[in-house]
Amino acid sequence: MNEPLAERLRPKTLADYISQTHLVGEQGALTKQIEQGLIPSMIFWGPPGIGKTTLANIIATESGRPFYTLSAINSGVKDVRDVIDKAKTSGGLFTTKNPILFIDEIHRFSKSQQDSLLQAVEKGWVTLIGATTENPSFEVIPALLSRCQVYILNSFSKNDLEALLRRAIEKDEQISKKNITLTETDALLRLSGGDARKLLNIFELIVNSETSDKITITNESVLQKVQNNTVRYDKTGEQHYDIISAFIKSIRGSDPNAAVYWLARMIEGGEDVKFIARRLLILASEDIGNANPTALIMANNTFQAVSTIGHPESRIILSQCATYLACSPKSNAAYEAINKAQELVKNTGDLSVPLAIRNAPTKLMKELGYGEDYKYAHSYENNFAKQEFLPEDIKNTTLYNPGNNSREQAQREFLKIRWKDKYKY
Repeated sequence: MNEPLAERLRPKTLADYISQTHLVGEQGALTKQIEQGLIPSMIFWGPPGIGKTTLANIIATESGRPFYTLSAINSGVKDVRDVIDKAKTSGGLFTTKNPILFIDEIHRFSKSQQDSLLQAVEKGWVTLIGATTENPSFEVIPALLSRCQVYILNSFSKNDLEALLRRAIEKDEQISKKNITLTETDALLRLSGGDARKLLNIFELIVNSETSDKITITNESVLQKVQNNTVRYDKTGEQHYDIISAFIKSIRGSDPNAAVYWLARMIEGGEDVKFIARRLLILASEDIGNANPTALIMANNTFQAVSTIGHPESRIILSQCATYLACSPKSNAAYEAINKAQELVKNTGDLSVPLAIRNAPTKLMKELGYGEDYKYAHSYENNFAKQEFLPEDIKNTTLYNPGNNSREQAQREFLKIRWKDKYKY
């Protein structure tokens, strides 16, 4: 009976929907499709509390379609098939307005569960809308992903979140009865982590804890009321991002003790072990790289192992990998090199490939000089022949600068010997 503020304020129409103008604004990618009722199967990807479920509901309402919903946390293959059977009888083959099946946290569906959706999506029995906080490229099977459009939902801006608070003060039947002054909002916004649902829940907690109908919201008053609420690890909210950040930065900072502490926090909080392993895989390349190439092998094997073994034994494998990476020499040289290279490409455009290193599969290309002056490195002393591989406009540009560690110092010396004029470190 006592419905939370976030539910009471949930928008019912696109006109009330805040943010995501790139999707549902006047020129939004989905606006015309919704108006015309031509809704494709799609995946909404974005952080928690930004309106994925709400938008799916609105799309169903405004396109006049039946709406079915499942949560990947507590639904199995049987549940999926039951909903699909209901959807088929309510429309499907005999109307263009086939039902919408919304699956929250679709990244938690197993391969077999996702497989069970394929025929329904392909035959048009349902229009699938999935919501995920994880990269669908990793978590949604390719066959299903290829049948869906992926739309990214952005985090709420400060203005969006403050607009939600004002809407609550002005329009909510319960909150509007009180005389509320928003003097400061920084603490509310910080504690919410950009999650609109969490923001409104905290705001309601503050309002309901006051005995007087005249309430002034300040940063200090907010922190006093909710200081105990942020101790808990919330794997779908702000703590999810803060603790994985602390975990990564501890490893980057070569502190294995802190690394296993934050790892334990995530494991005890029920974090997805594949999510942790995937972040270790990225770190092994971004923060260690060629300073210790074995780190990437270790991280990749860790990802494969935890994907096979699962919880709880995977905690040991994650601990081994985290402590190994923390104790490895560090280098972000490869990360910096690709950043510089991409920036160079953006600034210089599509420069021509030098003729000497172009592919020459046809007679005409050979006659035009493709590959004519190419020097085959293995035909020269020490398997090296000096030649320019970059386009003429950016020749002699240095993008890769080896780090200050034993392995990359060896690379630095190798390059200086081979390229005396080019690699001047």
